[in-house]
Amino acid sequence: MRGHFVYHRNMNAETADVRASSIAAAIGEPARARMLYYLVDGHAHTSTELAAAAEVGASTASAHLQLLKRQQLVKVLAQGRHRYYSLEGPHVAAVLEALNVLAGSPRHAFTPNTPDHLRAARSCYDHIAGALGVSLHDRFKTMGWLKTSPDDTYEVTRDGAAGFQRLGIDVEAARALRRRFAFACVDWSERRPHLAGALGAAVLKVALQRKWVVRDLDSRALEVTGRGRREMAARFDLPSEGFPLRAASGVR
Repeated sequence: MRGHFVYHRNMNAETADVRASSIAAAIGEPARARMLYYLVDGHAHTSTELAAAAEVGASTASAHLQLLKRQQLVKVLAQGRHRYYSLEGPHVAAVLEALNVLAGSPRHAFTPNTPDHLRAARSCYDHIAGALGVSLHDRFKTMGWLKTSPDDTYEVTRDGAAGFQRLGIDVEAARALRRRFAFACVDWSERRPHLAGALGAAVLKVALQRKWVVRDLDSRALEVTGRGRREMAARFDLPSEGFPLRAASGVR
C-alpha cells in the first residue's frame, strides 16, 4: 500500500515537472517572451500588434500565439473581425514579473494614442466605453455584481440585481430583450474590457437620465458632469479625479 502511494506521488510529481518544463519552454523562446511581456500590463492586443512587438511575421506570430494559448498563458476574445489576446490571468503576470526581476530589464507601459476627449468617456454603439466604461466594468466585478459564465458572458448576482435595481435598471427586462444580455467588449483605447450588451445599454441610459454624463453634439464623446463625478464616486467608489474625464458645462 505504501509503495502504491509513493508510485502515485512520483507520477504526479513527474507530471508537474513535465508541465513546468513545457511552460518554461513556451516562455523561453524570445519572440514569445516579447509577446507575453507586451501583455503584462493587462491590456489586450491583436495578433498584428503582437507580431510587431515580437518582430516576427504574421504567420509566425499566429503559431506562437496558438502555442501560448495551448499552454494556458494567453487567452483570446473574438470581437467582430478582430481577435484580442491577453494574459490568461494575474498568475501568469506574476510569473513574468518574477522572471523580469531576475533579468533586470525594465518594461514600458502601454500608452494609448486616442484623443483625450474620446479616451475619457464615449459611447460604443449604445454602451459606455473609454476610461469611464472600463472603470465601471471593473467596479461592477469587484463589488460582486457580475460573475463570468462558462461562455464568457456575464450573469448578474443577487447583490448585483439589488444594486442595479437601486440605479433604476430592470435586470429581467434587459435580459428579455432579443440581444446578448451582458458581455465584455474590449475597449479600443484602453485595451481592457467594458460592459456591453443590453445591461451595458441600460447603464448608459441611466447615466444619461441622471445627468452623470451628457453627449457631445459632434462626436461619440460623453462629457462627465460634476454631478456624475460626485455620485459615481459615492456609489461605485470611483475616484473623482485620476482618469481623464471632462466636466460638462451647464450641469453641476
